[in-house]
Amino acid sequence: MAQTPVSSAPVGVDSSRAALPSQARLLLNLQRVNKIAQRLSGCLEIETIARFVTDGLVDQFGCAFARIWVVEPNQTMLRLVASSGLYTHTDGSFAQVPMGAYKVGKIAQNRVPFLSNHLADEAWVKDRDWAIANNIQGFAGYPLMTGDRVIGVLATFSHSPMAAEFLEVLQVLCMTATVALDAALSVKVKSPGSAVSAALSQPLPLSDQLATILKSTTMALVGTEVLLPVSINHIFVQLAELLDALYCDYARLVYGSTGVLLEAIVAVPEAEGDPSAQQLAARWRSRCHQLQFMATCLGGGLQTQPGPQQQLVQITLQVPYSGGPYGPKVSIQCEAVLVQVALTCLVYKARLTLADPVDPETVIITNSASLVQGAANVIWVRVNAFSAPPAQVKAVIDWTVTADQLCQVVQLVHQGQWVEAIATPPGSPRPSEREREIMALLARGLRDRDIANQLYISESTVKFHINNSLTKLQAKNRYQAVYQAAIHGWI
Repeated sequence: MAQTPVSSAPVGVDSSRAALPSQARLLLNLQRVNKIAQRLSGCLEIETIARFVTDGLVDQFGCAFARIWVVEPNQTMLRLVASSGLYTHTDGSFAQVPMGAYKVGKIAQNRVPFLSNHLADEAWVKDRDWAIANNIQGFAGYPLMTGDRVIGVLATFSHSPMAAEFLEVLQVLCMTATVALDAALSVKVKSPGSAVSAALSQPLPLSDQLATILKSTTMALVGTEVLLPVSINHIFVQLAELLDALYCDYARLVYGSTGVLLEAIVAVPEAEGDPSAQQLAARWRSRCHQLQFMATCLGGGLQTQPGPQQQLVQITLQVPYSGGPYGPKVSIQCEAVLVQVALTCLVYKARLTLADPVDPETVIITNSASLVQGAANVIWVRVNAFSAPPAQVKAVIDWTVTADQLCQVVQLVHQGQWVEAIATPPGSPRPSEREREIMALLARGLRDRDIANQLYISESTVKFHINNSLTKLQAKNRYQAVYQAAIHGWI
């Protein structure tokens, strides 16, 4: 088999762009991720979704080859479902990988992403001579996780070294791929007698599907029921699984004029001193974040708020019946991955269309001055009150912008109009300089001890400022705090 030509440029950058600074490369790679993600919309075939992702890594990022394994129902084996590039077969020696075996199995077991640019020197490599003969230098693997559950592993190999930020790019790609694969896996019957799988595999009304899962729950149905797309059914069934694990006592399914809504009340267990309760509470938090992202992509939302009694939580999941008409085309070109993801969610919620930045009809949303040059319609994202936007931009937004406001601004800019800046309300949370520093380091994944060492302060001081930040941002945990900090322009 002919070998792919060797390139000296880092993965994700062709030789003509090798001199680009790291932030510019990151922006370019995120746009490539968007192109791959657009192909996954509406697809419910596991192998097809996986192949779109692996083909994209080869075509868009210049990888030598890429593969995706999914976890088998018995949770002891991973099955190869897609392979692109140098190898396209899925029936070779790595067609099945035991959980914990080789690097792919360890990534699935330990849930830790991995990147190496010295593959032949790694002790876990099965065939060192193969890596040398094929000039395979780089390897990156990433777990495909939905909540606290691993559903697969993505692995990619390269002839040239991989840039450090490539793991961040894979994180964004894997988040989208996981949502698509999880829906496809749920539609496929996983095992005989599985209530959830049986419900999803038949064109039943949603209330019947939920009743199959929520057997001990008193559920009410309001409105005239209609058959829904599988993508909408999937997110409601996923929430039902979570509600069933929390022994939900009450749920109400409402069919309105524009969408369907599920309301429920559950008792979140006390986590202190009880390992099983801690595990369930952690699963509750992680699944809520995942479902919130999925609902946003469908144009809806997930809200949780304290109920009338202590430990009770009210849950509301709302999704429109169909995508309906989308607004003008936009392209998000922000320098930090966290900012890119946050704005992507807002664009989904605003029902705008993600598009290629080279399209002349596309409105560019950015905080990078280098990308403003030559672009006709640009919306500037102001990350702090002291930064002056470039003169060429047609609108300025900050992190307090709502989905409705963003939609209005994009429509006006798309029409060629100039829009005045949206001011930050007086009541927005204001961080101290130390809180801003700590939240930025927390967003990079640093632990309290690492933050303390970098800022030359004690761990207790770090915890003090983090708790203050949680209060100002009205966040329940650090994950929410980092997300809210990005939205409010702290980081």
